[in-house]
Formats: sequence, C-alpha cells, structure tokens
Amino acid sequence: MLLFPAIDLKEGKAVRLLQGRMEDSTVYADNPVEVAKDFESQGAEFLHVVDLNGAFTGEPVNDETIRKIVGSVSLKVQVGGGIRSMERITELLELGVERVILGTIAVKNPGLVAEAARKYGRRVIVGIDAKDGLVAVQGWAETTEMLAIDLGKAMKTVGIESVVFTDISRDGMLQGPNIKSTVQMAQEAGLSVIASGGISTLTDLRNLQMESLQGVSIEGAITGKALYSGAFTLKEALAAARSEGIDEKNNRNGGE
Repeated sequence: MLLFPAIDLKEGKAVRLLQGRMEDSTVYADNPVEVAKDFESQGAEFLHVVDLNGAFTGEPVNDETIRKIVGSVSLKVQVGGGIRSMERITELLELGVERVILGTIAVKNPGLVAEAARKYGRRVIVGIDAKDGLVAVQGWAETTEMLAIDLGKAMKTVGIESVVFTDISRDGMLQGPNIKSTVQMAQEAGLSVIASGGISTLTDLRNLQMESLQGVSIEGAITGKALYSGAFTLKEALAAARSEGIDEKNNRNGGE
C-alpha cells in the first residue's frame, strides 16, 4: 500500500482544516517546499497536494508554490483542488505534476472527466468526498443528493480507475478512517481507492493494509494532520503501510 503525506495549500502556506472548514484552519508551515523536502528526506516517494483556495473558488491560487514543490523534489506529486477544465488539467500535468485529482467537476460535468480519462489515462483520478454517504462538492461547502458509491460507479463507467475517497466527518479529526465505506467503494464500484480522512494511528494504516492484503483494491492512504501533530513519524507510517511491523508503542500519541 502506498503512503501519501499531504500538503494542503492556503494562500501559499501549508495548513490543515477541520472537516473541510476554511475558517477552521491551522498553519503548519509558511514554506511548503521545505515540508516536501523533509518528506522526501524521510523516505516518501509520493506527495498529495491540495489547492484549498482553488477547491473553494474554482480559481488557481497556489500555482507558484506547486511549481516550486514539483521542481524541488523527485516525489511523484498528485494535485487536486479547483481543477475544472481540460486546460487546467493539461496545465498542471505540463507543470510536472504526476496525477491530477478531479472533484466537483465529476458531479457537474462527468463528460469532461471521460474526455480527460481518454486523453491522459491513469494520470487522471477522481476525488470523492462524502458526508453521511452523500457527495460533497465545492471544497466540501455543498452537499449533494448523490450517493458517494453511485458517483464511484459512474466514474468507473467513464474510464476512471482510481479515486481518493474522503469521509469528511473524519478529516482532520484524528478519529480513524472510515474503513467500511472505503472497502465498500473499492468492492462495489470496482475502483482502486486511496483512503483519506481521519488516519491517526499506525494501527489505522495497518488495518487499511490488511484489507489490501486480503484482496481489497486499496491503493494507498493519505495522512496529514497526524504527521504534523507528531502522532507518528513519516518513517513509521511508511513502514506500517508496508506492514513491516513497527511496534504500536512507537505510536507515541496513540489515537488522540
């Protein structure tokens, strides 16, 4: 199972939100490039970046920071947040981003997702954000009447192979991921799923990895706040994602 340390960008700074609320953000670093370099030095191979301003407004705000991150590390970077046109998809991929994550547009314009999947294949993935099982869009500010699992199935039919699945109620709360819904998305929609939201302990990562080892198509996991708050180190998280047996006592802060 792959591990994606996360950098959420708000006005050029690395922040974390509680349950997707822009007004409830904590700044963790003024220089996200240094954060990315630190992740790389600790053994990361992948990086998950979200343009929070773009997610809420649909307009890119953090491109200069994204450009600097991509140019400063050898990590494979996936970027989401406010990507709502083919031009924007192409722009980011040409910037050196490995994969783009489409969110709101998957609901508003699935035809565009299909076109992007045909053109760029696995370099295009979809972010499915759920609140009480229903899809949320516009940076989680708006909840739709569409079931998350139905959106997953629809994305599978237009050529998407991988999704980032986030349970908003868990995001930033350090309460553990919604493994049941993550497994359901993989099995019922037939997608490769990257789990996001709520990961707080090494056991959370091991539990996801266990599902993967049992044949559930869980591609990886995203972790952000737990890393920044010191719940575990990136080295420990990488080992847990690979099931290398780091003792749970190393998880210094447990599930707080």
